[in-house]
Amino acid sequence: MKIVVIGGTGLIGSKSVAILRQGGHEVVAASPNSGVNTITGEGVKEAVAGAQVVIDLANSPSFEDKAVLEFFETAGRNLLPAEAAAGVRHHVALSIVGTDRMPDNGYFRAKVAQEKLIEASRIPYTIIRSTQFLEFLGGIAAESVARYLKAVGDPREVVRDPEARYWGGRVEERSLVPWGEARLGRIGLDEWLRRSQSKA
Repeated sequence: MKIVVIGGTGLIGSKSVAILRQGGHEVVAASPNSGVNTITGEGVKEAVAGAQVVIDLANSPSFEDKAVLEFFETAGRNLLPAEAAAGVRHHVALSIVGTDRMPDNGYFRAKVAQEKLIEASRIPYTIIRSTQFLEFLGGIAAESVARYLKAVGDPREVVRDPEARYWGGRVEERSLVPWGEARLGRIGLDEWLRRSQSKA
């Protein structure tokens, strides 16, 4: 099966490409470096030609409210029509748990806009709302950050601020966790730290 991974050279994309190739799929790791740019449209039609599945893992280079919204809307408006014209059978996109619960967070608003474009595209789709990745630990939870800093030998102290905002959005106790049934990963913070340190 031909699968195109948009953002296929990034943090999540490169790992996804490797797993898909191990599964025997023909995988295109699409990114601006490989001549596929969903913002300009360059190489998009060529990349998705003959693909059965497109997995969109691209991320905005800027998290500023207006720029991130423009990124996801422009990318969607270039990618989805090209997929429809190529007869792509399924679109998969990575989103974030809680995007619809934090309207004051500009990045989350942009992900909601991306999801709406996908839903309106008429291409069968799966939107994966994942919790934040451990690689983004520094901006998420004080206790986990403190454990991470200790594990890597960083002596800085973590100071908690209950009024701190997450990318402009107010975070409540359950803002960044899934509601209802969720598929839970198996790697916790301690295991992730152990693996990260063994690679260093």
